Amino acid sequence: MSLMKTLARVAGGVILAKGLSSVMKNNGQSQAGTRSRRTGGGLLDQLTRGSQSGSGGLGDMLGGLLGGSTGGAGSGSRYGGPNSAGASGGLGGILDQVTGGGRGSSAGGLGGLLGGMLGGGAAAGTLAKRGSQQSNDASFGELLNDSLARNDEPEVAPTEEQNAVAGLMLRAMIQAAKADGKIDEAEKERLTGELGDLDEEERQFIREQMAAPVDAQALARDVPKGLEPQVYLMSVMAIDFDSQEEAQYLHQLAQALGLQPQVINQIHDQIGVQNLYS
Repeated sequence: MSLMKTLARVAGGVILAKGLSSVMKNNGQSQAGTRSRRTGGGLLDQLTRGSQSGSGGLGDMLGGLLGGSTGGAGSGSRYGGPNSAGASGGLGGILDQVTGGGRGSSAGGLGGLLGGMLGGGAAAGTLAKRGSQQSNDASFGELLNDSLARNDEPEVAPTEEQNAVAGLMLRAMIQAAKADGKIDEAEKERLTGELGDLDEEERQFIREQMAAPVDAQALARDVPKGLEPQVYLMSVMAIDFDSQEEAQYLHQLAQALGLQPQVINQIHDQIGVQNLYS
């Protein structure tokens, strides 16, 4: 399993859990006449509307929402080629939009990414090489959307650098999930429930990230220039906004990454969660 596929499985599980949870919360709040805590709009509202419509299974719902590349999930071309601006919809589209496409080695170079992915762990190179190719014309978001829509490896194999970016995003999501001081069973299921069979190196990677101390500064130091918005976005995806510790962690991470409040609020709006700054 490539790290791109692993990230797609984790992100898909998180978004499904959050979207379905929002349906239940919103239904309960509307019956009680109260307002939702979420801003409205964004990926999670798209999923909420899909859940309420009752059309198709969860796999179809997730594929339709997140497989929104150029030709749409399951139809047309999933990749725009070397002249494409990146994925045009779904989570991959947001990731490409906030970093301008994320192609090639513009995000800081393979060496820096491999060092940051596991904090310099010995398995970093091996994991990034798995299921990779030397080069491709795909953006990171296109590959992620395709992997989400297919519930499998993307049609075009990622490069080592793209796999390393996926590993860094996984690290960011796990750090964020622990921001309130723990990962409870529901959070563990949300992060790992869709992974399926992992080999020992992949399991060791997940174990190490689960056991690592929460440290926004350390994570930010390992983020190559240009990937700061992506890392923050994936961190937001893993947080429930039900504790002060989570909000404080996001604030610390935003500061450590050098992201301005207006950029942070824009990311929150794109996902469909409450803003961090007024």
